[in-house]
Amino acid sequence: MIALGCDHGGYELMQEVIKHLEERGLEYKNFGCYSTESVDYPVYGQAAAKAVASGECDKGIIICGTGIGISISANKIKGIRAALCHDCFSAQATREHNDANMLAMGARVIGPGLALKIVDIFLDTPFSNDERHVRRIGMIE
Repeated sequence: MIALGCDHGGYELMQEVIKHLEERGLEYKNFGCYSTESVDYPVYGQAAAKAVASGECDKGIIICGTGIGISISANKIKGIRAALCHDCFSAQATREHNDANMLAMGARVIGPGLALKIVDIFLDTPFSNDERHVRRIGMIE
């Protein structure tokens, strides 16, 4: 199960992500927002992050205008490793090296074509389990 959260700036891109997840047959839980009306991103980023941290959801995808605010907000929740990714290499590396459990993106930074590729890479790339990466994640925690 994938936790989803966005603000008004990320709403339209999130609709593309939802359609893509449905096409892939992946289950998700949408924590909002539900329109382009102005809202506060911490509410939705942290709601999705709490679902991941509690184990209710396995991973999360969060989107705001830049991806910065919503990723900072999600990372305030213990156990969350939200990575802001605007390219495919970063999405792959953060899963392999950091075992990131949430993907953050900025809807005003990237378009839907690239965003959906990043989503796929993030969701499909396993953590490497290399000792050095496990050690470093332990240091973060």
